[in-house]
Amino acid sequence: MTDDAIVVVGTGQAAFQLAGFLRDEGYTGRIRLLGDEPHLPYQRPPLSKAFMNGDCEIDSLFFQTQQHFLKRDIELHLGAKVTRIDRKARQVETATGMQVPYAHLVLATGARNRTLPGLAAAYPWLVNLRGLDDAAQMREGLSRAREVIVIGAGFLGLEFAAVAAKKGLAVTVIEAGQTLMGRAVSAPVADAFRRHHEALGVQFRLGVTVAELGESTPGRCRMVTSTGEVIDADLLVSSIGVVPNVELADQAGLRCENGVVVDAYLRTEDPAIWAIGDCAAFESRFSSGLCRIESVQNAMDQARCLARTLTGNRVPYDAAPWFWSDQGGLKLQIVGLSQGADQCVIRGDAHTQSFSACLFRDGKLLAIESVARPVDHMAGRRLITAGVLVQPGQVQDLDIELKSLLPVTEPRPAPAL
Repeated sequence: MTDDAIVVVGTGQAAFQLAGFLRDEGYTGRIRLLGDEPHLPYQRPPLSKAFMNGDCEIDSLFFQTQQHFLKRDIELHLGAKVTRIDRKARQVETATGMQVPYAHLVLATGARNRTLPGLAAAYPWLVNLRGLDDAAQMREGLSRAREVIVIGAGFLGLEFAAVAAKKGLAVTVIEAGQTLMGRAVSAPVADAFRRHHEALGVQFRLGVTVAELGESTPGRCRMVTSTGEVIDADLLVSSIGVVPNVELADQAGLRCENGVVVDAYLRTEDPAIWAIGDCAAFESRFSSGLCRIESVQNAMDQARCLARTLTGNRVPYDAAPWFWSDQGGLKLQIVGLSQGADQCVIRGDAHTQSFSACLFRDGKLLAIESVARPVDHMAGRRLITAGVLVQPGQVQDLDIELKSLLPVTEPRPAPAL
């Protein structure tokens, strides 16, 4: 049994945007969103920054009100965990036994936090920040904490560390790698943000892992690191990366490789099933081999692309990836993917808090990492999208504006967030 419904598994950024874009593109059929969480679709980026800092409340995080979804005839099924895809019958089943038929099924299942190995106990001082409930628990814990441990020096962990440090808390960041944001940024950018965080009072333990973890006294944690150091704290935040939610796709026999594998049109091996957002793995001209992008930009652009395809305007996904991170008043903006870079050219002074690192491979510009240089970022997005060939000396020369290297006509990217 099928009907004309487009069924979306997930209620995050990609799912919400897809539903809206489908209506914008003129789709008049049934749209059904099924999500695990009980909340209306909400923004995740502010959870570790503005919400954690008390600059906004929960109500301001929701994309839209319930009335908006009713007005646009978008059906929300909240707290509806999908447990199975029946490809033959073209329907999904939920944990409560509800069977939902589809004409097209879109997997926007996102990703979940990696967990600390061997830590099964549910300690009140241990938080993994992924969703709204996690953030509310973390903010409440932050209000009564004096000492905080953050495990993981990626974007999320560092954003939270900066908030905690600016509140006057003693913050220690434990990182197994030798640099901050090691898999995401170049050494000059990592060093600049380390100096920035240390100026805020954050302490780092790099090249260090967790050897033991438990309670010192009720309500306080005690960590023993791989170097033998003992650290006590009131709150421990685990931020050691995420894994894509591919279980539904895998159980349904769809190809999964660090994500649900899709083609240039975001379609899986099953012509009726698609995947977008953090869970989707795809080939891109900006990467070698399959890539999976965890960003608001990717979620929005894939949603827009798929909405056009599902409404008859079939277009391949070809957006340049870009990211941002606000850490204690210092903003990082990245365009492109720097994996495999063999040359890093600095635009400006890397010992200040305003410069850009331009990453090349075999003379080709792969990515630009801008620290408090939004003009470089916007021009960089246009350069990388257009595939403009530039010389390292050109990007290094501050007398040359990056936008002057652009061809006369090329598509302009959307405004930066």
